[in-house]
Amino acid sequence: MAAPLAGMFSGQPPRPPLAPPGLPGQGLLLWATPDTPRSSPSTLEDELESSFEACFASHQRNDYVNGTDQEEIRTDVDKCIQKFLDIARKTEYFFLQKRLQLSIQKPEQVIKEDISELRNELQRKDALVQKHLTKLQHWHQVLEDVSVQHKKLADIPQVSSAYLSQAAANVPAPVKQT
Repeated sequence: MAAPLAGMFSGQPPRPPLAPPGLPGQGLLLWATPDTPRSSPSTLEDELESSFEACFASHQRNDYVNGTDQEEIRTDVDKCIQKFLDIARKTEYFFLQKRLQLSIQKPEQVIKEDISELRNELQRKDALVQKHLTKLQHWHQVLEDVSVQHKKLADIPQVSSAYLSQAAANVPAPVKQT
């Protein structure tokens, strides 16, 4: 299903589907595509790795440093990234097929995995709730401290501005040194 979509959106012809699941010893083996020779079958893992490396290699070419046309550079990089994305989709499709096959053959295993994932999610959320509760307690304490300080300031008798003016008038002027 993913292969026809890749061809539809990328402007390239659709690629042949993956090898049927369940063939012993073949792992991620692909059917030969028009751009890969039939004599050396490759795996999705190898193709994914090589296309990933090609994405980095396209950024490090000396041709680009020496002043190649920006449009040409962009086209090459887009091709490398598109190839990587196509192979990533194939890889995802392969694992989805394996997941479907597992769910048909051993449905209890899928349920056990789901339960395990849900437990992990609950633990993660519990830890997040505890973190927020700790922060909440901290800020609650800060608010209480501010409230206590405000009450202490309110208990101090207010000094009138007239008293401050009179006290300022009684302060001697600084002596100038020459």
